[in-house]
Amino acid sequence: MGGGGFTMEPVGGALDELVLGLAKAPVPRICFLPTASGDPGEQITRFHAAFADRPCVPVHLSLFRLGRNPVDLRAHLLAQDVVYVGGGSMRNMLAIWRAHGLDLILRECWERGTVLAGLSAGAMCWFQGGITTSSGRPAPVEGLGMLPGSLSVHLDGEPERRRPYLDAVASGALSDGWAADDGVGLIFEDRELVRVVGSKPGLRCIRVERDGDRARVTEVEVEALRAHPHGYRLLDADVRELRSLRYGASAGR
Repeated sequence: MGGGGFTMEPVGGALDELVLGLAKAPVPRICFLPTASGDPGEQITRFHAAFADRPCVPVHLSLFRLGRNPVDLRAHLLAQDVVYVGGGSMRNMLAIWRAHGLDLILRECWERGTVLAGLSAGAMCWFQGGITTSSGRPAPVEGLGMLPGSLSVHLDGEPERRRPYLDAVASGALSDGWAADDGVGLIFEDRELVRVVGSKPGLRCIRVERDGDRARVTEVEVEALRAHPHGYRLLDADVRELRSLRYGASAGR
């Protein structure tokens, strides 16, 4: 996702619903990784608020709190049906992941068929590279390379990323790729792009390719997701109450 999801859009958003729908399990286990923002409590609470009513088992993994809450990282992540990565500093996130071996664990998850999702830094990380603002000015950064090419995010929300991205592709610093508005999601099966969707009509995605010493830009059609007429399916009241007790009132909405 170029941006959007529960951290940027109202609870019950179409992109979050789609993420769950990509999982094979009827009640998927979904783990949120908020590493890129330093595992903030507010973001974790919003995640549980967004997914508490959905037919899933939401959990989060805080790498900054492993000293107080030790976790077998490999076993924990391999048990998930969906891994959802939050936004923030892509450069810092990947450094921390590599220190804990998550780069290798997440590749193993991907090879086993786990749905890997995310927004902003949590979307760019799966590609060969992207544009980060971790050091202030937008600049190219290397990703995990599970997906071919590159991705730039917040095409509409942070337009200052566009020119550095075009320049990076034109120079060969980044591979050909895509730039996406907030609310746009690119869906890959294995390593092939199969669908580009938007949480509402009118959103943009562009394909950026190197053409000599320039970058060629092509508009990509974005399919507007249709909200379910009855909203998403709610959990039973007793399950919501249990989640509320565990994660706070906002998580049991």
